[in-house]
Amino acid sequence: MGGGALGRAGGLAAVAYAFTLAMASTTLPTPLYPGYRAEFGFSQLTITIIFATYAVGVIIALLAFGRLSDRVGRRPVLLAGLGAAVASALMFLFAGGLPALLAGRLLSGLSAGIFTGTATATLVDLAPPRNAGRATLVPTIANMGGLGLGPLLAGIIARYGPDPLQLTYVINLALLVPAVLGVLLAPETVSRPARPARPARPARPARLLSRPRVPPAARAVFVRAALAGFAGFAVLGLFTAVGPAFLAQTLDEHNPLLTGLVVAAVFAGSALGQVLARRTGHAVGLPAGCAALVVGVALVGGAIAAPSLPLLVAGGVVAGTGQGLSFASGLGGLLAAAPPPARAETSSAFFVVAYVAISLPVVGVGVLAELTTLRLAGLVFVTVVGLLALTALALLRRGRGAAGAS
Repeated sequence: MGGGALGRAGGLAAVAYAFTLAMASTTLPTPLYPGYRAEFGFSQLTITIIFATYAVGVIIALLAFGRLSDRVGRRPVLLAGLGAAVASALMFLFAGGLPALLAGRLLSGLSAGIFTGTATATLVDLAPPRNAGRATLVPTIANMGGLGLGPLLAGIIARYGPDPLQLTYVINLALLVPAVLGVLLAPETVSRPARPARPARPARPARLLSRPRVPPAARAVFVRAALAGFAGFAVLGLFTAVGPAFLAQTLDEHNPLLTGLVVAAVFAGSALGQVLARRTGHAVGLPAGCAALVVGVALVGGAIAAPSLPLLVAGGVVAGTGQGLSFASGLGGLLAAAPPPARAETSSAFFVVAYVAISLPVVGVGVLAELTTLRLAGLVFVTVVGLLALTALALLRRGRGAAGAS
């Protein structure tokens, strides 16, 4: 382990800031999508494809780099994640059309995928030993807080600043500079093993790629957790990709700051749900999260059918809380059911499902909106998501009944 100039406490703050900013950078475009539509003449389907490209980058990073920091150290991987965030911001800053925006979102996804695991591990490593039980709380707040901060910051800039499609990313780049410096000065928490001078025979390189595979012992738990996770992440995708269009076309609300506040409220609900999951445990938290998802998407459906901003916000917060509760509880139950050697690949499979959910359904909304109307596409979406959450809830009840009988 290498001692950084900042020490453990300063390093904890620096990495938390970098984590928050990296995640905020991924959601900055949300209030700006109407501006891109006006600037380049994009359809709603094109906007959802731009958004969904982000998930491709996340999945690539999770599978390709999930274990890299255990071998080369935390700092190099965190710096690579920040480098991807800088490259993404530059793509958006100088975007002249669809290719640059797609590249920017792909790089943004790579940054988020690299940071999610590595920054979490770094913050847990740097947490004071006396607070080991709460070590995962800081990464949760940094992750979800950053995701909510991004649209809020971009909404403020778009509402009050000139030329928001450029100014947003100038400010983003300025905020990334201290993040890079902080990570450079933070302590390294992983010791790289010394290479033997003359190995007896060539060593087989360790496999870095995390294959998405679920062992038989955890498959029943995985199905229930994945169904709930898919429903919850699909809701996050809806608000971050299609939320601005719903507000503008269905509710006649065109204020980008309002868009940022609504999306930030959904992520705040998710953070709250993840904190609650720490108290309830996965046996209670997963069904409670599914129930909250059902209620939340029902409220969102009501807000779309009979246009109502308060109902939309309430539904978003309730659904976000359900997403956070079901996600954290489902992942906890899944890791408890999986054998220790298979936990990395099992969690990789779960995250692949989650990020497919955050992207693929909203592309379907975009396609259906092009063929019919955005309102009908939204109603179909909330119906399908509600049925998924109800199915997960029914499977949980059946599984609990079978366990009680045995």
